[in-house]
Amino acid sequence: MKLLYTNFHTGDGGGHTTYIRELAAALAARHEVHVAAPPGSRLNREARELPGVRVLDQPFPNGLKRWRARRRARARLARYLREQAFDLVHVNGSADHRLVLSAMPAQRPALVWTKHNSKPVRGLGAWLRARHTDQIIAVCDYTRRELSRTAYRRCRLDTVHNGVDVDHWTPWPDAETAAQRRQWSDGEQGVLLLGSNAGTASYKGWMDLVEAIATLPREAQRQLRVLVAGVPPRPAERERVAALGLAERVVFPGVLADPRPLVAALDVGFVLSWGVETISFACREMMSMGKPVLLTDYAGLPENVEAGTDGWLVPVRDRAAIAMAVLRLLEQRDRLPAMGAAARQHAEREFGLPLFVQRTEAIYRRLLADR
Repeated sequence: MKLLYTNFHTGDGGGHTTYIRELAAALAARHEVHVAAPPGSRLNREARELPGVRVLDQPFPNGLKRWRARRRARARLARYLREQAFDLVHVNGSADHRLVLSAMPAQRPALVWTKHNSKPVRGLGAWLRARHTDQIIAVCDYTRRELSRTAYRRCRLDTVHNGVDVDHWTPWPDAETAAQRRQWSDGEQGVLLLGSNAGTASYKGWMDLVEAIATLPREAQRQLRVLVAGVPPRPAERERVAALGLAERVVFPGVLADPRPLVAALDVGFVLSWGVETISFACREMMSMGKPVLLTDYAGLPENVEAGTDGWLVPVRDRAAIAMAVLRLLEQRDRLPAMGAAARQHAEREFGLPLFVQRTEAIYRRLLADR
């Protein structure tokens, strides 16, 4: 197969970048793989480091006021599609989806779109894109069900849960874990480390956790330390943490080139999203490292865990329920290692990259065979 992956993000790209990079890296060994991404983006940079992957510097300008840039970008992409004659193009967001459709050659390749978030799909634009899209990949069953109620119900709809590199995200030896715990607990003895590498966007729900902890007795608060990796939060959010009296209990390590040392130190991971989220790479990475996770019952997050075995679910934005869950963690600390081991087993069984790539490739083959 001759494949083109596209992504519109000009910066980091988050889960989109991880998703495309892992597919491109795996499939380049047996297919011709191209990636079209904005110059300077993380995807563009990382794709250039993958053996056998070809990269096109391709902007995906968005917005009516940028019509000139969009016209130039469309001409560039149309020429590339015409010259390369791809079997399949796999788009990953609305901006690249729109531009690819406008640039399609007369001999159209098959078009696949992965829905990466829980934002609603509606309007004339979505209806038009659905008419010319062959296959939808949903990263969780929740998303597939939601799409089946939209114009995209006319397309093939399949779920392929995101995969993570379970060999890279693997539990650390006890001695190294203990060393990281000492570092991230700032030397405090017996403190429970709750943490997340899911980022500091407001919809990730980390402030809900902080607000919940603020309602606990002081003795319980002194037993907790919260680590939230990602872009430093806004001043107003830091001020709110301080106003709750938790400035010393909540730590923001910033953007970590390698989050594994932080994750290794944790007793429990958390992703308490209330918007945008689907399945969460961060959740699966923490579970792969043998950490049980506290999740909201939002979108596809519940699909990651067997509640009570390798994680816990709480209602979205229910601070009282979150507070009760944290108290139970403190009361049942002796159960956490066994739940972490169950999380790792779950990850090995269902989260690995080979299964993710195999299922995606099977969808490609079936789509092209039926065409």
